[in-house]
Order: sequence, then structure tokens, then C-alpha cells
Amino acid sequence: MSETLPLSLKLRVITSREVLVDEQVKEVSIPSLEGCLGILPGHRSLLVALGKGVIEYRNSQSKKHVTVKGGYARVHPESVLVFTDPDEDELR
Repeated sequence: MSETLPLSLKLRVITSREVLVDEQVKEVSIPSLEGCLGILPGHRSLLVALGKGVIEYRNSQSKKHVTVKGGYARVHPESVLVFTDPDEDELR
């Protein structure tokens, strides 16, 4: 019996005020406290503390990013859920 990997990830980036990102993506890069962590569909489950930096993600059409200043991410093979506070300077 073979297990197939998902083709995309559901990325949600949530703050206390709003949902910043809610998309199906091909890959995600998050700023952990130990450095940048790349996540592709099928990644094993983990919980990661975030540092200040940029969450970069790519869907089939383009690359996008969100600047954050901490929080945490919950990674599953088919999804990435990020709880954070946005960098207020970027929102202006």
C-alpha cells in the first residue's frame, strides 16, 4: 500500500485582529527561532516558535510574503497554521 503526498498545503496566517492569509500554496518558508524553515506538502507534523522575519509562500501563479514579529506555527502534512502578530510597519 503506497501513501501519496498532498500536492499543496493550506496556509492560514492568523493574528488577534484578522486572517492575513488563507490560501492553498505549493511551499512555505517561515522564520523559526533557529533559522528559516522550508515546508513542502507532506512535511511531518511539528510545532515551531517563530522569530521576527518574513513568511514567504508560493502558489502556482506568484510568490507572496508577510512580515511577522513572532508567534508560532503548527505544521501538518497538508497544512500550516500560523498564529502571529504582524509587523505594524509593513501594514502602514
